[in-house]
Amino acid sequence: MKQAASHDHTRGILQALAAACLFGLSTPLAKILTGAMAPVMLAGLLYAGSGIGLSLWILLRKMRRQPMTEAPLMRRDVPWLAGAVLFGGVLGPVLLMLGLAQTPASTASLLLNLEAVLTAVLAWVVFRENVDRRVLLGMLAIVAGTLLLSWQHPASVVFPWGALAIAGACLCWAIDNNLTRAVAGGDPLQTAAIKGGVAGAINIGLALFMGYRFPAALPLLATGLIGFVGYGVSLVLFVLALRGLGTARTGAYFSTAPFVGAALSLLLFAEHPGLTFWLAGALMALGVWLHVSERHVHEHTHDALAHNHRHRHDDHHQHPHDFPWNGEEPHTHPHVHEPLIHSHRHYPDSHHRHRHS
Repeated sequence: MKQAASHDHTRGILQALAAACLFGLSTPLAKILTGAMAPVMLAGLLYAGSGIGLSLWILLRKMRRQPMTEAPLMRRDVPWLAGAVLFGGVLGPVLLMLGLAQTPASTASLLLNLEAVLTAVLAWVVFRENVDRRVLLGMLAIVAGTLLLSWQHPASVVFPWGALAIAGACLCWAIDNNLTRAVAGGDPLQTAAIKGGVAGAINIGLALFMGYRFPAALPLLATGLIGFVGYGVSLVLFVLALRGLGTARTGAYFSTAPFVGAALSLLLFAEHPGLTFWLAGALMALGVWLHVSERHVHEHTHDALAHNHRHRHDDHHQHPHDFPWNGEEPHTHPHVHEPLIHSHRHYPDSHHRHRHS
């Protein structure tokens, strides 16, 4: 059973890194399309591609009558999801567009790295995720790598209104990440489709209101495809990683995305990296290693808990079934956790939100 839990943690790490890779790859690809449309329209179409693509995935799943292996979103999830959509899909992009209009590129790049830091701070301070010295050092190493990677020349602007707007966007996305954790037990396709669809509609509406038009058919389709993979599939993987790793650790792994994007840029735009690029990569690799090699083990108590999510019958899921069950795992149904005291390696997932003395 403990080996299965270790596999779940490893899978969560791979999901978080895969999410970062897909999102990181989407950035230089989207940059190619910036000349074909306004930035706000580009953002809207990327989100819309995510929402439409994932909605079609859900529809195809229903048409093929595939069995539901994920818990559907419930009414109690609505406030959390609405908050995540508001902060991450509406306020964040709007603040970013306002900030970019008044802020030098170097300053903007540096400030966007605040998202990972603010995500971790909110997770640790507000939502009481545990943090130890190794995790903190890993986060600092990854953030240092992203700062080093985005540093082109010293910024001469000292936090004007534009820079504050970008910092506000990062805070919105940090809130979004932490709120999304509350619905991570539900169907990640549903969660990502709703977030992408609403954010896409609002940003496209804003672009049309500002007088911009849709691009030609080829750039339109290309943007939608990039959005589906880089925003949609990436978000599904991010939500899955939240289940097993918690918000701060998932955010730390995801903050390696700038390095992935920069690496692809080297190939697409024939850039020649200097020493800064390789130092940034080394710092990120160090941070990831510190997190991957973390061993958080102690005796802890599980209080009684009733919820619904995809699960296997491991140490935490020893419950009877009030319906015919063919033994298939993983499976999904509402279930109750009895109080339990034990010790094993764990992360702050949906079953380990306990306090630490």
